[in-house]
Amino acid sequence: KCRTGPLDIVFVIDSSRSVRPFEFETMRRFMMDIISNLDVGPNATRVGVIQYSSQVQNIFSLKTFFTRADMERAINSIVPLAQGTMTGLAIQYTMNVAFSTQEGARPPHKGIPRIAIIVTDGRPQDRVTEVATQAWNAGIEIYAVGIQRADMNSLRAMASPPLEEHVFLVESFELIQQFAKQFQDKLCGVDMCVEREHGCQHSCVSTPGSFYCECNPGYRLNVDGKTCSPIDACEDGRHGCQHHCVSLRGSYSCRCRPGYYLGHNKRSCTMIDYCSFGNHSCQHECVSIPNGHYCRCRSGFTLQPDGKSCRATDLCNGVDHGCEFKCVSTEGSYHCVCPEGQQLQADGKTCSKCGAGHVDLVMVIDGSKSVRPQNFELVKQFVNRVVDLLEVSPQGTRVGLVQYSSRVRTEFPLNKYHSADEIKKAVMDVEYMEKGTMTGLALKHMVEHSFSELEGARPLSHNIPRIGLVFTDGRSQDDISEWARRAKESGIVMFAVGVGKAVEEELRAIASEPVEQHFSYSADFTTMTHLVENFSLNICPEEGKGETEIRSPCECEALVQFQTNTVAILQSLTEKNILWARSLAQMTARLEDLEKQIANKK
Repeated sequence: KCRTGPLDIVFVIDSSRSVRPFEFETMRRFMMDIISNLDVGPNATRVGVIQYSSQVQNIFSLKTFFTRADMERAINSIVPLAQGTMTGLAIQYTMNVAFSTQEGARPPHKGIPRIAIIVTDGRPQDRVTEVATQAWNAGIEIYAVGIQRADMNSLRAMASPPLEEHVFLVESFELIQQFAKQFQDKLCGVDMCVEREHGCQHSCVSTPGSFYCECNPGYRLNVDGKTCSPIDACEDGRHGCQHHCVSLRGSYSCRCRPGYYLGHNKRSCTMIDYCSFGNHSCQHECVSIPNGHYCRCRSGFTLQPDGKSCRATDLCNGVDHGCEFKCVSTEGSYHCVCPEGQQLQADGKTCSKCGAGHVDLVMVIDGSKSVRPQNFELVKQFVNRVVDLLEVSPQGTRVGLVQYSSRVRTEFPLNKYHSADEIKKAVMDVEYMEKGTMTGLALKHMVEHSFSELEGARPLSHNIPRIGLVFTDGRSQDDISEWARRAKESGIVMFAVGVGKAVEEELRAIASEPVEQHFSYSADFTTMTHLVENFSLNICPEEGKGETEIRSPCECEALVQFQTNTVAILQSLTEKNILWARSLAQMTARLEDLEKQIANKK
């Protein structure tokens, strides 16, 4: 066996048409004879094989096989190309590809000899001198083996110097096996690791005429080239540990600071959630910190000396509430109230004797398949006619839109748009959903989401009426009764608008009391104009009549009509509130006085 140490050897075999089948078999035997005497393996000698004619074919690279049996099987399976003789192209491929680190060649700093053995039987059909010189300069030692008809000048042009050691001409294929034994001697030499006192601390690697030292995994070679030191895997900063890196022999592990635990990726750290243990006894909120926790009260509450319980803070005494008349503290919050007969304005602080007709309005429109695309466009026009009746602004009326079929989709919430023009444009951009009619699901969505403060509904303490308008053209495919009831119980004034095959029983179940004032029906989509008029009478103050237009809702008939509607809405919103009951009684008395004054003037 050849014990000189590791080599990187690539056989470059001529398989042009001039090589006859039995001759190619002899070349196979030549390669296998040489390989049989090599100490092959990933850390010993590596072998690759390419064949060429008019093109180059990689049979196996330096990283493919590490046993002689695997190499011999691959060599026996080679099918000759049987074309031209492009030896220069083969040398170029050997230099650029076969001896690249990607294909398994050891890096140059390792000092592993790179040897190319070119076996050819003819004259090259391309230039070899220039590319062979480039290969020598790249550190590749080329042996040129010519057989029978090979051109000696071409062999000398491609072989490494000294030529007498690298150029061989074999007279016939029959003699190549005998030549293989002679050629083997050229590759083998003295094992320098055995013959010399190498001084390597861990292991010695022999090379032709020399040797070098290597360290075991987890160690690095010192500058003396012989001794080894443990690698500190933490010092290069590439470990990725979030908190601490602990160096081990050739490796490392990550550790976390006290109060944290190591994540699944073995690098990141997460604070221990002491609150999750369930034994904190905090009345309101538990806040985890490293190595423990503390209790925290919600806004408007003060933590007590025991560090766990909370007591409500009188916010009316502790903040600049800005209430015009009176501040009322509640648990963790406060709200403003007005004297009897006056209404809290949209700012939630000031009072006025006359309401401005502002509401939070959510329209829920049926987008089921039965509506059909052309009628859905009429529905959108209907919605925009309603918007035209309203004074839209952040402090005035707010409008949201929900479409439903087999599912529910918020087209825009109450806090999305701040002008009628913005809303009308958004309505016309709404896309028709089609499919089923899940009215009950739509009512549930309206109650739980559309009238939430998160989506722009003003707090109930502001006394801004909440109005829900449901538009449908057919029977619901789910139950509506529970969520229709919940909507009204939560203080939403419900209007039901039906067209075509809408079921009157369902419309009445949706509508607020008195039902006759809160639901409308039209036989088809083209005759919905009167629905808009009916709706406006129930949510908007009537404009003045006669030669002089009266725009103030606090005057004459406009006042009478508006306040009548407002009283009805407030009754449905706060029927269980005793304070508002007294306020409504006073407002009713004042209305009667006003009606008498109007009658006397007439």
